[in-house]
Formats: sequence, structure tokens, C-alpha cells
Amino acid sequence: MGAGVMKKGGGGGRRRRGGKGKHAVMAEINVTPMVDVMLVLLIIFMVAAPMMTVGVPLELPKTAAKAVPTEQEEPLAISLQLDGTISLMNEPVPEEELVNRLRAVSAERESDKVFLRADGGIPYARVVEIMGALNAGGFANIILVTDPGGPTLTGGTAQTGTAAKTGN
Repeated sequence: MGAGVMKKGGGGGRRRRGGKGKHAVMAEINVTPMVDVMLVLLIIFMVAAPMMTVGVPLELPKTAAKAVPTEQEEPLAISLQLDGTISLMNEPVPEEELVNRLRAVSAERESDKVFLRADGGIPYARVVEIMGALNAGGFANIILVTDPGGPTLTGGTAQTGTAAKTGN
């Protein structure tokens, strides 16, 4: 594929045995296969990257809060769906087991930070109940996840922001 044959100058019909012959191998790198492989890998990563986020579909409320800085440890996420389902990361958890699971997770984690994702249609009292369960489970640093572009107190809409921090 990448090697060719280069003819040496000089004539004569004589053949030699041993040593360098009439034809020497010319080494060239053919980059076309390498580019093809790289494009395939790029497409694979472009398709797979959006699937690596927390996958519980919610209609998050919009707010003008600023983004929370990221950390080394993968953030713990609790999701509240409109139908009442509570998910710890992507796994549904019965309400009566939530505090026990949170205590077990809290014992293994360095950070007491948890991201609370709640559908915008859920009553505020329900969100506060889950925040109490998070606190009882050992998480005092609760971050409410929202979508950017919500209303501000001045009457406009903000274009930046994804989370509002609560707690100590």
C-alpha cells in the first residue's frame, strides 16, 4: 500500500545477484487509511458523548443562577420525575429506601455535594421533602439543577446558569 519500487538509473541488461539490485524499495507513508480510521473514531465519539450524561428526562425549571464549578469526583444526582419516581443517578429508588441508600453512598464519598434535579411541575413541598431526606442521608450541600434562560428579578431572562446552590 505505502511502498513502491524506484528504478535506478543506468542501463545494461546485466543482472547482479546479491547487494543492491536495480530496483530499491521506496518507503512512503500513505495517510489515507489513517485519516479514515480517525474520522470513524470521531463519529463514534460524537454519537456516544451525548449518551454519557445523566439520563432521566425531566422538564427542569428555568432560572438565572450561575453554573457551579465542576469537581474531580463524579457528582451524585437525584432526579424527581413528574410521575413521582425518584432516581439515584439513573436507578429508580423506592421512597422508603432512599435515606438508607443515601447513607451508604455518603459513607463512600468524599464530598457531601448532591445535585437535585426536579421536574418543574412538582410541588415545592415535595422538593423540600426530598431535600430533607438528602440531609438525613448525610448530604448537606444540595445543588438545585435548572435550565438556563429563565426569568430574573429585574423582569428579563438570563442566558447563563445551570444550578443554584443551597445549604451551608
